[in-house]
Amino acid sequence: MAKKKTKYNDLGLGTKEDVGGYRSINKDGSFNVKKINVPFFERLNFFHTLITMPWGKFLGAILLWYFTVNIIFASAYTLIGVENLTGIKPTSTFKGFIESFFFSAQTITTLGYGRVAPIGNLANTIAAIESMLGLLGFALATGLLYGRFSRPSTMIQYSENAVIAPYQDSNGFMFRVVNPQNNHLLELEVQLNVAMKRENSELRDFFSLDLERDKVAYMPYMWTIVHPITEDSPLFGITKEQFTQKDCEFIVSMKAFDETTSQSVYSRSSYKATEIKWGEKFVYAVKRENNGITIDIGRLNETETAALNT
Repeated sequence: MAKKKTKYNDLGLGTKEDVGGYRSINKDGSFNVKKINVPFFERLNFFHTLITMPWGKFLGAILLWYFTVNIIFASAYTLIGVENLTGIKPTSTFKGFIESFFFSAQTITTLGYGRVAPIGNLANTIAAIESMLGLLGFALATGLLYGRFSRPSTMIQYSENAVIAPYQDSNGFMFRVVNPQNNHLLELEVQLNVAMKRENSELRDFFSLDLERDKVAYMPYMWTIVHPITEDSPLFGITKEQFTQKDCEFIVSMKAFDETTSQSVYSRSSYKATEIKWGEKFVYAVKRENNGITIDIGRLNETETAALNT
């Protein structure tokens, strides 16, 4: 008698599912969790926010900080009087502010062309404070920039859909992954779990699924990850309709060693029941030509009809 796969109580994602169709992990690997009623100062994490935000927003934040600080100090120079800055002979308050702004930009970067210089204790004090803030600010920006470049990350792509396809004498749950970049990933490991609602209950169970292969030494090609649906699989005997009724969510976790950075990288994704194609298989996307191998990344999601085993 085949031994049924042992189930987990949960994966740290909770066993109660209050809303049908919700997913624990988004397609991009982020957790579908929103935390509320967190005290403001406990919620603040500038370093994490600046390190993980998209590049466009990061560069925008740096520029916003740069212009804001210069505007503040330009206003200070204008407020104490531009006559405290040598080399400035404005014909209007606005032109005086503009000259002060460019002087501020020179001061904050400690560049100083020498045409404009502060006169008196008050102007020199403001300039000294600004130059100190400039040194600290650019040092922080440099550290953040290095942290973003050195942060371990991977661009592993997952097929948009998983499939239930024929596999040997039975069928299998399959999805495909590929590394589109030229860096080499070594010692890849993958874990696949499924969450399913219990009968007549809002609770769900988590099962660890055995894989045809859960480790590879290298991944220069596309890798089709297969869970054989045998008698000891928690998916055995479940129909397409039952997948939807049970609101199945397949949770994928991958770990690899990036040869370029000499660091471990991690990747996550998930598939809901509605993202599984039944009776289809992935097309072959590898060609051997010119004494080498060509991989068509554009065919990662391409499938074709395949009759399931009964």
